[in-house]
Amino acid sequence: MSTPPARFDRGHTDDLMTFLMASPSPYHAVASAAARLAEAGFQEVEETAEWDATTGGKYVLRGGAIVAWYVPEGAAAHTPFRIAGAHTDSPNLRVKPLPDTGAYGWRQIAVEIYGGTLLNTWLDRDLGLAGRISLRDGTHRLVDINRPLLRVPQLAVHLDRSANTDGLKLDRQKHMQPIWGLGAVEEGDLIRFVAQEAGVEADDVIGWDLMPHAVEPPAYLGRDRELLAGPRMDNLLSVHAATAALVAVAGQPDDEIPYIPVLAAFDHEENGSQSDTGADGPLLGTVLERSVFARGGAYEDRARAFAGTICLSSDTGHAIHPNYAERHDPTHHPVANGGPILKVNVNMRYATDGSGRAVFAAACEKAGVPWQTFVSNNAMPCGTTIGPITAARHGIRTVDIGVAILSMHSARELCGADDPYLLANALTAFLAG
Repeated sequence: MSTPPARFDRGHTDDLMTFLMASPSPYHAVASAAARLAEAGFQEVEETAEWDATTGGKYVLRGGAIVAWYVPEGAAAHTPFRIAGAHTDSPNLRVKPLPDTGAYGWRQIAVEIYGGTLLNTWLDRDLGLAGRISLRDGTHRLVDINRPLLRVPQLAVHLDRSANTDGLKLDRQKHMQPIWGLGAVEEGDLIRFVAQEAGVEADDVIGWDLMPHAVEPPAYLGRDRELLAGPRMDNLLSVHAATAALVAVAGQPDDEIPYIPVLAAFDHEENGSQSDTGADGPLLGTVLERSVFARGGAYEDRARAFAGTICLSSDTGHAIHPNYAERHDPTHHPVANGGPILKVNVNMRYATDGSGRAVFAAACEKAGVPWQTFVSNNAMPCGTTIGPITAARHGIRTVDIGVAILSMHSARELCGADDPYLLANALTAFLAG
């Protein structure tokens, strides 16, 4: 079968697939983004160190969050920022503090439900285990067991004959605990296994932030491969695009960069952003302020810089679903491969207003990128993002955008294969001013 050529270079989307596979947890996503920035010449700076006025690319890591920025030669202390915001976490299952459980000869892992995940999409999938372990010496070690290890088995239809007529009903406590073997339950078994996989002594592991992940890789889908199916696109698609955009802008001549471009990717968006690594924490504001002060600025410079700053908060949105069109607004139908979406809600579930629309439209026009508008059906509740939080916490003008997808919050989501590339181009044009 012949495959028609894609409308756009798929190199970016191929790279996104690599990024998704390398980032099974927020901690891995941050490490993946940092590696790409370091390759482009960015330097990590420690929060506990004194910052200086040197120019160039820098980044700060804190848990599952990263803030990176590029200071061009000649930037003043009051130079405004252009921020591409995103989040690193996705709805999933998280391992409990006492993980070893089971019954009737099955060994299981005790998990909590993180965020608003579609529970049924985790059933009957081959799951690996990833995250980080905390060691006795205060260091952390990333762990990625990327092979079939766990499974949440669904009840056979013979034992639930109403599942296809009355709908599948899942109890978050009883029905979502994965199995991972046979035999008697042994306390400490999982952490001993994880420690061995990580190459450390089990007695040295004193904490963990672990989560199952589907091991099936991302893949192009459709007759013409015009779609992309994969895990964690909400919202690693945006993290990847924003990282690529920052690297692209940092590669331009400094005298062509009128703003200080910033990548801000936070953790814990899926459960409210209220943490030291979430958008409702102080991380972004602290980094921006320290950048101003390191360049010799005072409070007046900070105020001037923030007043001229704009953030594009990039998160996935809903594409029109052909089987559930009545759930969408009747006049706003974002489609796959139609370009990034502007997300609007007059009740400020999204931070976009008319002036923000103009900023986004100008960036898309500059990049030659088509764009669409998303509005929720009035009869349906509207989700939210880091956008309103960023705007309210820091007094920064913020615009909510993203890519339209299907199956949001599923263990495996779906988008147009061209849209990640289009989003990255729009973000590049925005960051470049």
